[in-house]
Amino acid sequence: MVSRAVITGIGVATPPTFRQDEIWETYFKAHSGDSSRAERIFAHSGVETRHSVADPRIDDVSTWSTGQRMLRYEAESIPLGEEALGKALAASDVDIAELGMLAVVSCTGYATPGLDIRLAASMGASSDMRRLVVGHMGCYAAIPGLAAVADYVRLHRRPAALLCVELTTLHLQPSAALGVFDNEQAVAHSLFSDAAAAAVVVPDAPAGLEVGRITSRTDTAHAQDMTWNVTDHGFRMGLSARVPLVLARHAADTVAALLEPDLSPADVDMYAVHPGGPRILDVVGKALALPESALTASRETLREHGNCSSATILMVLERLRRDNPEGGNTVAMAFGPGLTLYTAHLSGT
Repeated sequence: MVSRAVITGIGVATPPTFRQDEIWETYFKAHSGDSSRAERIFAHSGVETRHSVADPRIDDVSTWSTGQRMLRYEAESIPLGEEALGKALAASDVDIAELGMLAVVSCTGYATPGLDIRLAASMGASSDMRRLVVGHMGCYAAIPGLAAVADYVRLHRRPAALLCVELTTLHLQPSAALGVFDNEQAVAHSLFSDAAAAAVVVPDAPAGLEVGRITSRTDTAHAQDMTWNVTDHGFRMGLSARVPLVLARHAADTVAALLEPDLSPADVDMYAVHPGGPRILDVVGKALALPESALTASRETLREHGNCSSATILMVLERLRRDNPEGGNTVAMAFGPGLTLYTAHLSGT
């Protein structure tokens, strides 16, 4: 017998908060070589506050090796992951010993034994809990991670959890004085932020968000428009100005494919769109013919938290659940390297 897979709790954990204007004046202004272009990028990022495990004014990670950054990731990811997962379990009234599977998603740090093993040990998970690590897929990775968790719940009829931990600020690139800080880096550093977010999925739960169909679309002709490469100084992002337009080109067809054959866009009550940046939200909203109010949760998440890579879509969903407890048909959409769009249909129960 196949069960329904229902998200019953979402938990979010963030490190210290920084104001965008303050961190520009006290660090990034000098780091960018006092670039007027970079200043405009920061001012128009749609971000007012964001989070970082390291204060660059104290620990200037832009000078660190990749090895040093991975050690910091390992130290910081464990308490953040434990907090987010603990909140999601508590909201679901599920003990970690009940979990049959834990999927951990990250593109910003790696260690073995990894976060999946460390949290299983520290939080008291069952020794037979299955573990899955989804790495280096970028901002959309929470949705394929959720797909794997939901499939497990449907088949095995045991609770499972998804945990996304992204410490993007550990990949701050060297300064303009070294000739490697360009406009692409200014965009990345103006948007990206640190957070952990978790979701617990329970079989046949009477209340929550049921995970329905999940679809994806990848435009490999534009694979080089968004990159995330490992270098001696952390992971370096490549981000073409073409990205929003490419994503917008595929948004409507991808949503239509997600909803067919039983639903249409007119049946969608809420959208959880990954806030990759204000321009992405603008062009996706236009492509889907959405009223501005449909993107409120995404824009507020960007404003308050920045772009926390894979964790962000769970943060948007949590905001939607809090503001709309009655539920309804929800389309979640996230983007990343490939160029890839992932969508999920979630329905309130």
